[in-house]
Amino acid sequence: MQKPVYGPTVGSHLGKPIYQSIESDGIKYNFERMAECDSDGCPLQQLASNEMMVNPGLIYSKAS
Repeated sequence: MQKPVYGPTVGSHLGKPIYQSIESDGIKYNFERMAECDSDGCPLQQLASNEMMVNPGLIYSKAS
């Protein structure tokens, strides 16, 4: 597993940066939206098959 490569910062959420893109293991993901979370966490059912969630509740979709 390679170290992720982060694109430019486009904002922040809960004190953590929101990156425009993240590339991991040769796959690029683009920031899509914030997850809907509650006190129990962030349900994974809100993800499409081409998406991943990173802490703290940021959803990225696989670039085409």
